[in-house]
Amino acid sequence: MATVLDIAKRNPNAAPVAVSDAARAAGFIEKTAELTVAAGAAPGGASLVGLTRDQLKDSLSQIGVPERELKMRVAQLWHWIYFRGARDFAEMTNMGKELRTKLAAAYTLARPQVVSEQVSKDGTRKWLIRMASTGPLDKGAEIECVYIPEVDRGTLCVSSQVGCTLTCSFCHTGTQRLVRNLISAEIVAQLIVARDSIGDWPGATPPEGAFVPSDGGRFVSNIVFMGMGEPLYNTDNVVAAIDVMSDGEGLTLSRRRITVSTSGVVPQMERLGAEANTMLAISLHAVRDELRDELVPINRKYDIKQLLDACRAYPGLSNARRITFEYVMLKGVNDSDADARKLVQLLKGIPAKINLIPFNPWPGSKYECSDWERIERFSEIVFRAGYASPVRTPRGRDILAACGQLKSETEKLRARARMMAEQGIGAEGVYAVGIGE
Repeated sequence: MATVLDIAKRNPNAAPVAVSDAARAAGFIEKTAELTVAAGAAPGGASLVGLTRDQLKDSLSQIGVPERELKMRVAQLWHWIYFRGARDFAEMTNMGKELRTKLAAAYTLARPQVVSEQVSKDGTRKWLIRMASTGPLDKGAEIECVYIPEVDRGTLCVSSQVGCTLTCSFCHTGTQRLVRNLISAEIVAQLIVARDSIGDWPGATPPEGAFVPSDGGRFVSNIVFMGMGEPLYNTDNVVAAIDVMSDGEGLTLSRRRITVSTSGVVPQMERLGAEANTMLAISLHAVRDELRDELVPINRKYDIKQLLDACRAYPGLSNARRITFEYVMLKGVNDSDADARKLVQLLKGIPAKINLIPFNPWPGSKYECSDWERIERFSEIVFRAGYASPVRTPRGRDILAACGQLKSETEKLRARARMMAEQGIGAEGVYAVGIGE
């Protein structure tokens, strides 16, 4: 292994970031995690919140619950944790007092710590969440997740890594070091925290004045893996988390309302479709390999042809289960009529929709957002070719809540947020992601 300075931060004193020799030869594509946590492990080992059924079963076995009772007790715990949102074992009235006492002595129902909550004038909410420490080298990973409410749906944008593996040139999150993957329980816990905060449990009520869907459904109806990190470099934990989120006896989210976004980790795409059966979003952003090599450097490993071949083979692909292609609009870079026509040509035969994403510059970025007339012209060419091409309206601009702009370094975030607000720079920084339908 070779090491290089984390020059993306423009910090000569930054800690070295490990990079594979192959990645180094092709350019700085990926980062290696500073810490490793086994897939499915439970940092801290105390809270049952976020665990899978098998993990709950193991936890019950460890406190002496007889084998013959395990299936029933797991079902009871599952109902209280994931359907009712219980915070105390004493609430679990269909369990005997002795078992509740044992559970309380060995475990908790603690959530990750909410360090801060910000509410946008448009109703968007952003939480900075600190996970439990995984050991002496981990002070407690901080990640962000964002809740985006509309009249008929509520979308939660979750993170899958602390930092990001990749180094996309237009993405601010990509300038961070990669600390580690989130485990499945930590991914699920983001949904639990959100539902706690907006009152999305039976009998609960939203905070006064909160904007939540008014159609009578769940306040969180959709999940998008579009926060910090590359989900398909953490496939084990992402798939396990989706299993918990979509379980019909608990959180009951439809897999068709869960969208996983990838920059193009081709070898994991088929597995995601086969095991998670979710909707897929592709961060495309360019129609020529030489440009995509710069914007999304993983393209040097898996080029556009390989990526689109994997899209065509994605399990369950149909007109009812279209792939979303995300395309950030960069002035004079990827926004010409020729680019639009090439995009249509590339996607021929793929059931797809194309989200056009206005880019807002962030401090140090070298790109500008395309002019509005140019975005409309691009959209018109794509639309006339038969593809839906919505231009996404930025949400949470005043609280730096757009996915791709999320950060884990609390103090730097707050300082940068103040600076950007003072300079009148839009909060997206990177791009406002398209939200799954």
